[in-house]
Amino acid sequence: MIDTATTNAAAGAAASERRMRLLALMVATAFFMEQLDSTVLVTALPDIAQSLGADPLRANLTLTAYLVSLTAFLPISGRVADRFGMRNVFCVAIAIFTIASLLCSLATSLGELVAARFLQGIGAAMMSPVGRLLLLRSVPKAQLVSAMAWVLTPTMIAPIAGPLVGGFLTTYASWRWIFYINLPIGVLGIAMAWWLVRDEVRPAPRPFDWFGALLCGSALSGTVIGLELLVHGLGPKPLALFLIATGLGAAIGYYFHARKHHTPLVDLTLLRIPTFAIATWSGIFFRIAIGAFPFLLPLMLQLGFGMSAFESGLVTFAGGISALAVKLTTIPILRRFGYRNIMIVNSIACAAFLAICAAFRPAWPIPAFYAVVLLGGFVRSLQFNALGTIAFADVSSNRMSDATSLHSVVQQFSAMLGISFAAALLALSMNARGANSASLVDFSVGFLSMAVLAMISAVLSLRFSRDAGSELSGARRR
Repeated sequence: MIDTATTNAAAGAAASERRMRLLALMVATAFFMEQLDSTVLVTALPDIAQSLGADPLRANLTLTAYLVSLTAFLPISGRVADRFGMRNVFCVAIAIFTIASLLCSLATSLGELVAARFLQGIGAAMMSPVGRLLLLRSVPKAQLVSAMAWVLTPTMIAPIAGPLVGGFLTTYASWRWIFYINLPIGVLGIAMAWWLVRDEVRPAPRPFDWFGALLCGSALSGTVIGLELLVHGLGPKPLALFLIATGLGAAIGYYFHARKHHTPLVDLTLLRIPTFAIATWSGIFFRIAIGAFPFLLPLMLQLGFGMSAFESGLVTFAGGISALAVKLTTIPILRRFGYRNIMIVNSIACAAFLAICAAFRPAWPIPAFYAVVLLGGFVRSLQFNALGTIAFADVSSNRMSDATSLHSVVQQFSAMLGISFAAALLALSMNARGANSASLVDFSVGFLSMAVLAMISAVLSLRFSRDAGSELSGARRR
């Protein structure tokens, strides 16, 4: 009887592990599509503009439209999932994203493509946070780190692979294939969600915070549009500054609104939870620092080293390859050393990695570039895995939807700020030298500045307790 019970328990554990992996794979497909489409169009813009008979500079609107709708609709994702059910919202989100991809591939004018990209961003805004919420509510905490490792690995590869994939498809097929590839992935994601996700008990519906949604959406979209206009020079500078100021004003307005509203759209009181607050603030500085990397390195290799877009993309992609190793090592490393130690050491290691990138020069052998980027990709990916799980270690189940919404907004906005800050630093360094084009020294300034931000993340990680996340990693309490 004991043997039978033991066998049944082992079979149950194995079944639970298989279901966890399938759930993680399902969510990973959504994450991968969302992250890939954030960057995949970068190298295809000139071909898209030529194909649609549009100005290449105006083609940047396809990137901006996606970012604006993505950031504007992220805050409502958790509340919508609570009201209509996680499985329903997740499937509808993938369907919207997939249909929008089809519309993008069929676009015959820039206006049609921009509109389809805006719709695609709405689907993406619901896919990622609701997918994360599915895992957080469906997977036991002891399996969460493993599940997140399966999910976050492709999301770390996708932004780096985006320009490479986009360049390859545009060169050897057509830019429309950038969107065609989403169609089978989207259908597979919907089928897996309908099969794997069980009927969940929905929380009691709460009044929707319409005014908060207006303020939050205005804060995010105004700031995003303003920064995009300012960084890429797509419009008058006064308009860009006005939009940024409007966005910041709306953010301040939302802060005071949320303090008085009993069910605010984005619950800022989550920042009273120590692990969530520290992971959020530390993550902001870390994501800004690392978010600049896919922007700075390819540009430096092309402008300063004379590499082609494809050659620089290969070097950058090396960091994504090393992320695959993290999936196998995250749990043993966190169990052995604990979240606090790993996050401090990782932040310092990433700061060192960025500082070494600042020292890159044409005299360096190519294998040295790959070695540095590979090692940097490993520590960067391990840190993202840690940040993506420790934030929810002490969040109760009934607040998980609000936590995923806030976490997703911060994550997306921080990554975007990394690119904007890097572009601004390049411009400031060029102006200080009185130069009209960027040189290696300007890129060194950018990388070193990002290294400082990574060090700030390390300092903030010191505030974690020594036992933080022990239930997730299985580390012994000290």
